Amino acid sequence: MRQSRRVAIAALILVPVIAGGFMLQASASRDGARLLDQVLSLVSDRFVDTVDASALYEKAARGLVKELNDPYSELFSPKQLREFTTRTGGRYGGVGMQIEDQKGNITVSRVFPNTPAERAGVREGDRIVFVDTLSTAGWKLAQVSDYLIGTPGTQVNVRFARAGVPQAIPVRFTRATIHIPAVPYAIMLDGKIGYVPFQSFNETASEEVRAAVQRLSREGARGLVLDMRDNPGGILDQALSISNIFLAENSELASVRGRGADPQIYYAREKPVTTSIPLVVLTNGYTASASEIVAGALQDHDRALILGSTSFGKGLVQSVFPLDGGYALKMTTGKWYTPSGRSIQKERRLTADGQFIEVHPDSLESDSARRARPVFKSDGGRTVYGGGAISPDIIVPLDTLTTPEQQLAKALAPKQQELYITLYDYALELKPSVASPGFTIQPAWREELLRRLQAAGATVDRKQWDGGVEFVDRLMGNRIARLAFGDSTTKRREIVDDAQLQKAVELLKKGQTQKDLLTLAQASQSHK
Repeated sequence: MRQSRRVAIAALILVPVIAGGFMLQASASRDGARLLDQVLSLVSDRFVDTVDASALYEKAARGLVKELNDPYSELFSPKQLREFTTRTGGRYGGVGMQIEDQKGNITVSRVFPNTPAERAGVREGDRIVFVDTLSTAGWKLAQVSDYLIGTPGTQVNVRFARAGVPQAIPVRFTRATIHIPAVPYAIMLDGKIGYVPFQSFNETASEEVRAAVQRLSREGARGLVLDMRDNPGGILDQALSISNIFLAENSELASVRGRGADPQIYYAREKPVTTSIPLVVLTNGYTASASEIVAGALQDHDRALILGSTSFGKGLVQSVFPLDGGYALKMTTGKWYTPSGRSIQKERRLTADGQFIEVHPDSLESDSARRARPVFKSDGGRTVYGGGAISPDIIVPLDTLTTPEQQLAKALAPKQQELYITLYDYALELKPSVASPGFTIQPAWREELLRRLQAAGATVDRKQWDGGVEFVDRLMGNRIARLAFGDSTTKRREIVDDAQLQKAVELLKKGQTQKDLLTLAQASQSHK
């Protein structure tokens, strides 16, 4: 009786406290709404320049989103929403070239195969100087992109400046549906090791990865490398489906926890392609978001050996909410966790100049940093770490340029357009003279490239050029190979300079099973 009375009294005490909380919250809401209304009114009536009413409300909305101090929350205008949809969808109406801003010059950095740009003879290094009748001088990259992207079947006129060509080159494009592949190719490397470079999460990503793994499996792959270096992530459903390619049905893949909602737990629902072929996943500091979901699930279930360097550390989930007028709000609504319960979100803060930086910018792989991180266990009892990014099972740093090579690269940096065009043109000339992918760069080729660069006005110090000869040979070899034999052959040539991929292939040659790989990893780490 006495216990029941105490419970009843406690309940009665809670009522006014909670009610008071609601009253305080309501009062604060009224005060905040009044403040916002007053500021909007004063800006609308008294600011020195007239501000359009719709623009005023948009600025207020953008300010609110910015003050969330979340690098991933963003208010999209209708145009920005179309761009976001293009980036994540993998298909768009355009001309088929990748552009970048090189010191104020909008420059073609890649021409995609079987596109209007390729058919028109556009070259890497060409600068876009006019779009329709408008000069692009002073334009931002996004402005040029907006003009190039449009409805398939419509036309756009572009004029290109090319080094060594006195007049701008006019091209009339008919826009087409462009597909940017998530998996540009998949090849078999030495010793029946399948290699799948996975560069983006678009709407067809899981289909492309599945098809690549199925083909390599049919061809007798005894090991697989899934290369997710520099993959910034994307669509959550695609990440789950790709994890399912290697994990058995009903395996937990990830969970998402948000405010005011029950946790969502995602399981493998499809039949996997393979649960037995040994797998290595390559990661680096630009492996982020959806890529980390895949890496985390495979690591927790002991299904892949993670090799390379520490991933980016984005453990947040965003949702896109459609708004009136074609706007949309992309906002962080939860955190995702690996099957073992790890959050891999790295702590970041907003600086005074609006940049988000890591609070603890170290690699998270020093002994002291690891001891400070929460420890979790994989299915097989291996230690895996939470508290920021995916830690590789084997850390392999990328090879760096020698000091002379760095000096040459730095000297060539201001001459990128001349280098692009001169190297491209010369590689086209040399293309018929290379009979096989294993060709070697002749000293005479190197000398001729230098002569042409000098003739194009790109002065290069002779001593620096000779000191960076291996850097020059790689540039030439990769460019000629790509034109003569395609991207996959270029990758075969690059392997000699790719320490992470070399290590993955070496381990897969030694390990007959996934368990073998993980044992080799533990032995490798213990001998450090």
